[in-house]
Amino acid sequence: MSINRRQFCTILGLSTLATKIPPVIAQSQPSLQTTIKPPRLKVGDTIGLISPAGMIEPQDIEDAKQTFIKLGLNVKTGTHILERDGYLAGKDINRAQDIHTMFGDKSVKAIIAMRGGWGCNRILPLLNYPLIRSHPKIIIGYSDITALLLAINARSRLITFHGAVATSTWNPFTIDYFKRILCDGELVTMENNPTTKGKIELITPGKARGKLIGGNLSVIASMVGSAYLPSWYNSILFLEDIGEDIYRIDRMLTQLKNSGILNQIAGFIFGQCTNCPVSDQPSFTLMQILQQHIQPLGIPAWYGSMIGHIPDKFTAPVGLDVEIDAENGTIKMLEAAVI
Repeated sequence: MSINRRQFCTILGLSTLATKIPPVIAQSQPSLQTTIKPPRLKVGDTIGLISPAGMIEPQDIEDAKQTFIKLGLNVKTGTHILERDGYLAGKDINRAQDIHTMFGDKSVKAIIAMRGGWGCNRILPLLNYPLIRSHPKIIIGYSDITALLLAINARSRLITFHGAVATSTWNPFTIDYFKRILCDGELVTMENNPTTKGKIELITPGKARGKLIGGNLSVIASMVGSAYLPSWYNSILFLEDIGEDIYRIDRMLTQLKNSGILNQIAGFIFGQCTNCPVSDQPSFTLMQILQQHIQPLGIPAWYGSMIGHIPDKFTAPVGLDVEIDAENGTIKMLEAAVI
């Protein structure tokens, strides 16, 4: 049987991953081929707040409670949510335990991370992915929470959600996408507000379909080579970042290219690169870097979606089939993300 290079790389990658999956997951591999969706969120439901990354203050919890009470939701907090260990929100094992507790708690219908920071990558080997799969729930966050969203999608095959954390600005734009996708189960077409801040910059025109996969570029780059990333084959890759010099964006995109990720994707979206300065020294612009890496792929691509460290945020379902239109800068859901 003859296979092309892409097929060979895909088969090789799956073989390598299979050797790293614990026996309990490997034994249930046939069922893991099916992506599962969490139940939708309803008024009166309880959400669980956790701190899987950076530490928080007691006032952060009080502010978050007021936000969700106004949305008609009850709140339960993780046992270790206020703990501290250096710059982390407690010991790795305790942060992982709060995730397990929330997934196992039948009264909790959705899990929302308090904030990002750093630390989620450290707890990925500690998570019980069969437990998570057997208790599917909405889990949402962004920035460092990218690691949790991608690992759970890859190892539990659960649709996860890249969106606001509990300490985000829960403004009408953000709340609208949160409710329509997670509560109403709508097939939403995500598109920017028609404002200066909502302006998109085209990289390559066209339309494409695939599973929406992505998150924070720095976090994804740190996960390359691990067993906690989903398949990139024919996916729609979305990225965002904050406070990174242009040369660092270049370096991380080069890592994605050299690892074979960029050559597999069907479409590309860079949300926002907030506070990503151009150096005083000779430099490229961010758009020049994106063009250098993405245009040769010949896939639909643009910059500027409402994804990232910004007040107005989409709720982007990770692992869901979507169709993108680069010229209009839209992400169209092809199926509901919740049941």
